[in-house]
Amino acid sequence: MAQIFRNSLCLAILILFVRVNFSEQLQLSQIRTLLRIQQLLNFPAVLSNWNYSTDFCNLEPDSYVTVVCYEGNLTQLHIIGKKGALLLPHNFSMKSLVNTLAKLPDLKVLTLVSLGLWGSIPGKIAHLSSLEILNMSSNFLYGAIPQEISLLSGLRTLILDDNMLAGQLPDWFHVLPLLTVLSLKHNNLNGSLPNSLNELENLRVLSLSHNHFYGELPDLSTLTNLQVLELEDNGFGPQFPQLGNKLVAVKLSKNKLRSSIPPEVSSFYQLQYFDVSLNSLVGPLPSAFFSLPSLSYLNISGNKLTGMLMDNISCNDELKVVDLSSNLLTGSLPQCLLADTRDRVVLYLRNCFVTGEQQQHPVSYCQNEALAVGIVPEEKKKDQSRKAVLALSIVGGVVGVIILIGIIYIVVRRRNEKNTVKKPPTNLIVENPSAGYTSKLLSDARYISQTMQFAPLGLSTYRLLSYEEIEDATKNFDSSAFMGEGSQGQMYRGQLKDGSLVAIRCLKMKKRYSTQNFTHHIDLISKLRHRHLVSALGHCFELYLEDSSVSRIFLVFEYVPNGTLRSWISGRHSRRSLTWTQRIAAAVGIAKGIQFLHMVAGVYSNNIKITDVLLDQNLAAKISSYNLPLMAESMAKVGRGVSSGGSKDPGCHERINQEAQADIYDFGVILLEIIRGRALKSKNEINVLREKLQEAISSDSIARRSIVDPSIQNECLDQSLKTMMEVCVRCLLKDPVTRPSLEDVLWNLQFAAQVQDAWCGEYRSSDGSPISPSQPKLSIC
Repeated sequence: MAQIFRNSLCLAILILFVRVNFSEQLQLSQIRTLLRIQQLLNFPAVLSNWNYSTDFCNLEPDSYVTVVCYEGNLTQLHIIGKKGALLLPHNFSMKSLVNTLAKLPDLKVLTLVSLGLWGSIPGKIAHLSSLEILNMSSNFLYGAIPQEISLLSGLRTLILDDNMLAGQLPDWFHVLPLLTVLSLKHNNLNGSLPNSLNELENLRVLSLSHNHFYGELPDLSTLTNLQVLELEDNGFGPQFPQLGNKLVAVKLSKNKLRSSIPPEVSSFYQLQYFDVSLNSLVGPLPSAFFSLPSLSYLNISGNKLTGMLMDNISCNDELKVVDLSSNLLTGSLPQCLLADTRDRVVLYLRNCFVTGEQQQHPVSYCQNEALAVGIVPEEKKKDQSRKAVLALSIVGGVVGVIILIGIIYIVVRRRNEKNTVKKPPTNLIVENPSAGYTSKLLSDARYISQTMQFAPLGLSTYRLLSYEEIEDATKNFDSSAFMGEGSQGQMYRGQLKDGSLVAIRCLKMKKRYSTQNFTHHIDLISKLRHRHLVSALGHCFELYLEDSSVSRIFLVFEYVPNGTLRSWISGRHSRRSLTWTQRIAAAVGIAKGIQFLHMVAGVYSNNIKITDVLLDQNLAAKISSYNLPLMAESMAKVGRGVSSGGSKDPGCHERINQEAQADIYDFGVILLEIIRGRALKSKNEINVLREKLQEAISSDSIARRSIVDPSIQNECLDQSLKTMMEVCVRCLLKDPVTRPSLEDVLWNLQFAAQVQDAWCGEYRSSDGSPISPSQPKLSIC
């Protein structure tokens, strides 16, 4: 698969190479442009031999730098830095870099990989009008993909892997008729894919793995030239996509596919790589897969696929890796898979095979799970027809008796109501999981796909809990489980039957609403899952018997064991306080959590305090209190919801900006306490300390260290400390308009972390030990 990708890229480059005349001399203006690019990239080591006397058109190409000229003009520029390159300095500008590149009017191929580029891609990228191949992967580019790229009519290859790009996939890619490679792996892109993708007739490689996409995939069978499809680690589903039969590689693992594998896939004779692991696929596995003539890698593990395999099934000799693990396959493992095991890896544990050495599911498990996915064991089929008539007779009799009892009950109750005073309504516990509202919610594809796509590793799927589960978890709301009560309801500590520890928040409703009124809010809460948020695991409704309106809502959250961030900084935790490196990491985590609330969930005005930030077992920061829609006056105004960026009301956008800047200010207060190591008591104290930080930034390192928490004074590199102080001061500016964006905050925090980590690495290696003899013994990094 990787070879196919490289071949398609190299072919495009080769076409351009055949016209190269190495005797050409580059124009002086373009030599100046190249040296300016060297300067903008902060003189990377791979360009150390560039100067005015360099014969650029006759440079020996290598794996890092290649320059190609034609008729005195530069047509190809490839610069690949060292893997893991740090961000370029604060004064770097993507706009300046693109403006400089635009001075190379014949540039057809541009590769800028692992160079520490940061910032958004400027719209002036369209000025590179001759571009056919653009590769800026493994950098720190963020923001949306600019629409101006659609003006590059000759673009054939676009590779922006391993960046921080966000937003939805644009719907204008179809206006690039020559596009053959579109690769945007390892970014923060989200939303569903536009249907216009199926108009890219020349597309050969579509790689969108490791993003946050969700929903149904467009019909890809119209992409008759598509050979490589890489969509793993997203939230696509529930239906398996329609695919073209010329595919060579299909990677759909770690999605939300819940249908069956279409039988036509087993006739894709060019298919070499097929991975649909870790979904919830059902139905039979086509046995023809094993004999596909080109297939070398087959992974269907972690699904609920069924069907009986026979030991005489034929296999393709090229099949090198087969993983059938964790399904419900029955019968015998094909003998052809067991032959030549030295050259072939075959995994088939946790199935229902009757042969083989690897551990299988118990027979009872296989029967129960088969029934759950609609497969009736053979021995039960014969009994079903005999039992059907008897069952119908019994059901008919029971229904008749129930109707008679119901009529008698209604008559007696109406007589009693005339002679009794109406009593306050009693509570009917739990919302029935089979009710219409819940079924609709749980069957919604977007809901299901979003539920887990941002979830931290190991976090269970969001689900509806019964009241009995809540009671069992809290030992019937025992006083030992009570954690406290605040403006957002009572909190209980509990443990579910699977052993997971949870925190349960009980919210009393001030007004009466049916469960239908909560559909949108529960949908949103279920999607608020991120490694830096304390995420909800499920909910339970307590209903009034009288009208089935909601009396109380129980929200079940993951339990975070290591206390608040304050207890590890200004509270002097019993074990130790956080190091400077750990504090930066905590700040980055909080900022990422807020960024998720703003950009993905549309939740603003979160009023986050340092006591709302908890630390998990790995000391990763998690925001525990944010603007959940159900928390607003305990749903006194259900229809109001939370702020959302989707409104077309201009006043709404202005309010959202104000609320977003309020969150930035609150983050600045947390950052101030992280730096100072002391609890802040008043807004006046915050203003005074902000002025002190501002003065220290303009002063020297001694002044800066005098302000910082004494326990970490000798741990932090001055550049790292200064950057953190600058971010803090800017977040606390009185005028909200002058405060930085979250993207700006995150970039600077990550810069502070990187320079600190680099210094720690040098510090450790200075004498072969983690501590330099000239410094006190500290656990600094």
